[in-house]
Amino acid sequence: MDIEFRESRRPRGRQPLVQERETYFRLVDQGMSYAEAARAVGISTRTGERWRNGRGASGRIKAFPPVTPTPPVAEQMPDPSRYLCEADRIHIADRLQERATIRAIAAELGRSPSTISREIRRNRTVHPNGRWRYRPFAAQRRADSRRPRPKPGKIGQTPELHDFIQSRLTLRWSPEQICHVLRRRFADRPEMHVSHEIIYQALYARGRSELRRELTRALRTGRTMRRPRRLADLRRTRAVKNMVMISQRPSEAADRAVPGHWEGDLIIGRNKRSAIATLVERSTRYLMLVHLPQDYNSAAVRDALVTTVNILPPHLKRSLTWDQGTEMAAHRGFSIATKVPVYFCDPGSPWQRGSNENTNGPLRQYYFPKGSDLSTHTPEDLQAVATELNSRPRKTLDWETPAERLHRLLAG
Repeated sequence: MDIEFRESRRPRGRQPLVQERETYFRLVDQGMSYAEAARAVGISTRTGERWRNGRGASGRIKAFPPVTPTPPVAEQMPDPSRYLCEADRIHIADRLQERATIRAIAAELGRSPSTISREIRRNRTVHPNGRWRYRPFAAQRRADSRRPRPKPGKIGQTPELHDFIQSRLTLRWSPEQICHVLRRRFADRPEMHVSHEIIYQALYARGRSELRRELTRALRTGRTMRRPRRLADLRRTRAVKNMVMISQRPSEAADRAVPGHWEGDLIIGRNKRSAIATLVERSTRYLMLVHLPQDYNSAAVRDALVTTVNILPPHLKRSLTWDQGTEMAAHRGFSIATKVPVYFCDPGSPWQRGSNENTNGPLRQYYFPKGSDLSTHTPEDLQAVATELNSRPRKTLDWETPAERLHRLLAG
């Protein structure tokens, strides 16, 4: 421990000992006793005691409070209830002197035992001989020194982690997909593990700028600011004859245990003159895009769906769930040609086709934005888009891809 002793021990009168005070408290925090710290900076032990505890009024001598290091502005706010305060630390020190257990102290303070254990381990004073002592005021100063915000982020401090996250965001992966892939690929490297919230903060939080701000356009929302999403229910009931409602759909489709149950919908292009049909398998979340080059009336949709669904093996053709759009008015002809029954959702209930709705979101954002002409896309273009989405890991599939999950079913 490097210590600079005062060369001259002569009294200085009423000159403030600002530098000596800072050195004194720093030496005490490093584990030196009060007497040793006072001797090192050239003051009496009584002066050090007055710095620590203050002094009461006596005759013409005015009282003054204890001298403590001035905290930054961010630390002068009252401690939230989830943080230990100075009174809690004094209680911990007193009970440790009485040799109370960690669990007993935690019960008295209404805290978790792990909270008390971490507090002692982090803020105790370790002497050079290996022995330690818990000093509450030194512990409070150490805790205060770690409180200022903002702190340097983990992403900005680790170049490899920064480059990995930034490259996956460029590929339009979600932050949650990235964080789970990090834990799998770097299982034995905790420095490469982050939560998806840290990635969002690195993109959106002011003053962080750990990732390029323009990467927010690659997220599902594409927003430059975070805000809750609130959409009004604007769907209206459509008249389709002979509908079989979703309440009559087999229970095996609801729990997603058996593959072969599909959900479908249309993506409409500019001026409602073009469309693409989307089919999502409920168990594997596998996507199929149906080309509608001319029109999307009931006959055109029926013929296109028949051509697409008939290429599937029999055990992957069990049911199809659609909304009450008029494009499925010919659902009986589709069921006769494919032997696949069609079930219709309740009015204004898009969550009954949740897999399809969640898939249409990235399709709209990344590939087929609203207001674009969808008739310009060829079947090869649609196949390339479906392949890219089917190669993305999914949280609901335990971070497997839909293509991997479907390949396993077909192989079995």
